Amino acid sequence: MTTPPTLLVTGASGQLGRLVLDHLLDTLKVEPSRIIAATRDPANLDAYAARGITVRAADFAKPETLAAAFKGADRLLLISTTSVGTRLVEHQAAIDAAVAAGVQHVLYTSIPNPVAPELLIVHDHAKTEDALAASRLPGWTVLRNNWYFENLNHSIPQLLQSGQWFNASGDGRIAYIARSDLARAAATALANGGNGKSALTLGGAKAYTVPELAALIGSALGGENAAIPVSVPDLEQGMIGAGLPAPVAAVLASAETHIANGRLGDVTGDYQALTGAEPQSLESWLVANKAALAKAA
Repeated sequence: MTTPPTLLVTGASGQLGRLVLDHLLDTLKVEPSRIIAATRDPANLDAYAARGITVRAADFAKPETLAAAFKGADRLLLISTTSVGTRLVEHQAAIDAAVAAGVQHVLYTSIPNPVAPELLIVHDHAKTEDALAASRLPGWTVLRNNWYFENLNHSIPQLLQSGQWFNASGDGRIAYIARSDLARAAATALANGGNGKSALTLGGAKAYTVPELAALIGSALGGENAAIPVSVPDLEQGMIGAGLPAPVAAVLASAETHIANGRLGDVTGDYQALTGAEPQSLESWLVANKAALAKAA
């Protein structure tokens, strides 16, 4: 009888990581004894430890912590870190540690079309994908996750207040998807995925332009909204003028070019094929979060 694989989730105390653990336990009914949750601060996952999950300390900025954290894992979900500028080094350390620990399959959370040069954060994802391909891992899966619905939490309150959405995304579309759906996809691929080498593009069932989004938000939440087209430099300067640090504004402005060039508009069947479910629609997400979004405005 084949022993079921041991599954490890890195960054497990983050928003995506916790949702992956929830889907492993509650949606997929994986035995807690088969799950390892790795995090910089194990105390943050006491509730999961109480359910029978093994919680281990792991800090990607301290590679010496990874060997013990990854020991005994068969399949590992590498959730990309938020350390822009240094995370490629961290991801490489994690891949090296996984190889050394005998991990058979690594899954990595990337972005759609990671070869696009205009997005300032694309280098980290592209090079991490390259590192997986160049590694001695028997198998790997790249999960190219589209923008979260939850990213709109930063835009909608201001839109509801002003009725204006300044953007430089042109006719570009975004196939938004719920964070929980991406967590379900990651959990499913981790627990039930194959052992080959592949990449999946995970997004919603429909892609929207910013004008379409503005109209949809107005219909769901009330109010008349207009998408105001501006140039990328003007948008970047406007964000800086509103108080955003210049490096953050530069990344967000580059994302507008990424969108305008059609990099986030791909609608695929990968999510449905992997999970056997339909992703939540943006319309239903807006309705479900109407009160919180209106309160934040």
